[in-house]
Amino acid sequence: MFPEPRSINGKRKYGDLEVSQLKKLKELEEENAKLKKMYANLALDNEILREVIEKKL
Repeated sequence: MFPEPRSINGKRKYGDLEVSQLKKLKELEEENAKLKKMYANLALDNEILREVIEKKL
């Protein structure tokens, strides 16, 4: 689930974080991914609606 803190890269990146902080980071990264996906879908919907409006004018 979390990067192995004993690995060189994992320790360098996450070495100073507590387990609870790592869990919170993971939650925030997952929420961020969901929000990015929602934004992409809304942007696509907006583009489609603009094209429909342009065709009607």
